[in-house]
Amino acid sequence: MRPFKYSASTTINSAAQLLSANPNARILAGGTNILDLMKEDVERPDELVDINRLNLSVVKPITEGVNKGGISIGGLGKNAETANHPLIRQNFPLLTQAILAGASAQIRNMATNGGNLNQRTRCPYFYEVSMPCNKREPGTGCGAREGINRMHAIFGWSESCVAVHPSDMCVALAALDAVVKVQGSSGKVRSIPFAEYHRLPGEMPEKDNTLQHGEVVTSIEIPKNNFASKSYYLKVRDRASYAFALVSVAAAIEMNGSGIKQAWLALGGVAHKPWRAFEAERFLAGKAATADNFRQAAEMEMKQAKALEHNGFKIELGTRAIVLALTRAMNGGTA
Repeated sequence: MRPFKYSASTTINSAAQLLSANPNARILAGGTNILDLMKEDVERPDELVDINRLNLSVVKPITEGVNKGGISIGGLGKNAETANHPLIRQNFPLLTQAILAGASAQIRNMATNGGNLNQRTRCPYFYEVSMPCNKREPGTGCGAREGINRMHAIFGWSESCVAVHPSDMCVALAALDAVVKVQGSSGKVRSIPFAEYHRLPGEMPEKDNTLQHGEVVTSIEIPKNNFASKSYYLKVRDRASYAFALVSVAAAIEMNGSGIKQAWLALGGVAHKPWRAFEAERFLAGKAATADNFRQAAEMEMKQAKALEHNGFKIELGTRAIVLALTRAMNGGTA
């Protein structure tokens, strides 16, 4: 690990100012991702700004504004504490299931909500500094595109990058229409709809999200919904624990009598960002909640997929995963 300066902040403004003053500074919160990247010489910050003294870990109901009736979770709240909070388990079980499907218990006890949003890809070409990677070192090429790309993207990838976003929590937040609150050195709070927070790679894969340097994630707001009892998070992976998704699905359904009023679907393990399945959602609106309709919706969404040499199996896997997740959501979130 290379030498670095350590700075600690007690206010959001001071943290944002320290970050803004140094383009090569990074935030230190739970440290479960940034420290690994520094040890591997993938990230080389010359300053870490510790924000753990900030009061940003509260889970609380939202009592005013457009998301009144929803819930706010602090950017520094631990993943484990968030997943197991009574308000989350009761009103947003989809988020609880997604968080508990990720990483290990030890990591969830340390990792923060804001850090989960901003974690970097686990593409092995990104971590292997001897290999070309436009995300790690822009302009060097993408080793994964013509390499071993079994775990890589089937949606939204570009010639510059085929990496996928690794988070489970973010897939659920995408389906839940969350809003990310961030604050910079000016003190102004900015609201970013979750669908706009993460980026597709395009020609700038080094940029994972739309967060500006110097901004701190203060909270994540989740609007009230009517589908808590009909939601499910499905994660398909190579082994039962501590593995990243081949394909994951966050599914939720709100019924109107015998028909689907609206469905919410987001996929993980398939794109540079949590992939919101808008085509499938539009198809399901007003339809009966049948296996045939679930299959048609899944196939419609998967028509947009473009496989690489080694990950064509993800298209059929994703189709089946969508059907299964919707079926389990309709069954009250049970397996």
